[in-house]
Amino acid sequence: MSATIFGPDGQPRCRWCAAAPEFMPYHDTEWGFPVDDDHRLFEKLCLEGFPSGLSWRTILSKRENFRAAFLGFDFDRIAQFSEADIDDGIVRHRGKIAAVINNARRAQELVKQEGSLAAYVWRFEPKATELAAPQTASTSAASIAMSKDLKKRGWSFVGPTTVYAFMQAMGLINDHVEGCVFRDRAEAARAAFQRPRAANRT
Repeated sequence: MSATIFGPDGQPRCRWCAAAPEFMPYHDTEWGFPVDDDHRLFEKLCLEGFPSGLSWRTILSKRENFRAAFLGFDFDRIAQFSEADIDDGIVRHRGKIAAVINNARRAQELVKQEGSLAAYVWRFEPKATELAAPQTASTSAASIAMSKDLKKRGWSFVGPTTVYAFMQAMGLINDHVEGCVFRDRAEAARAAFQRPRAANRT
């Protein structure tokens, strides 16, 4: 079976993006393109922790509800929340809601140490020689290292598989398959991307 499928414009794309209507715009405009905005990074790290027991399609279809409930994933504001501040209609798993609040507080601590969440996250960008063939892995040495470090810092729902999916989505890895028209576009965006640096690093 081919790793690509043709979109409505006749261009080949990663096969997974045809599995649901929500996936194609997400694939074309977000997945694999580098991000350095702290709130977007925090959002994705949180949302990638939600699908266990749920499908990513469910999370993606509810993303605007998540953004409203969590105030645009502004972790400084979320850190002031109690669990009672969140409408559990968005997801019936109080532990995951509590994890977002906990992780927001941990994000504040991390920003004080590193200067930004982006600076921390991009420290774990793997070298090209460390990458598996596109879409053949669910964890990596880099995702394991980042997961362990986040857990040591007190973060929740940040296992190696969750972190790997986060890295794929946020452009730390270009995991568009060979032949996907967006693989080259994502790589061009990564080449032009200015990697953020920690405030205390050179």
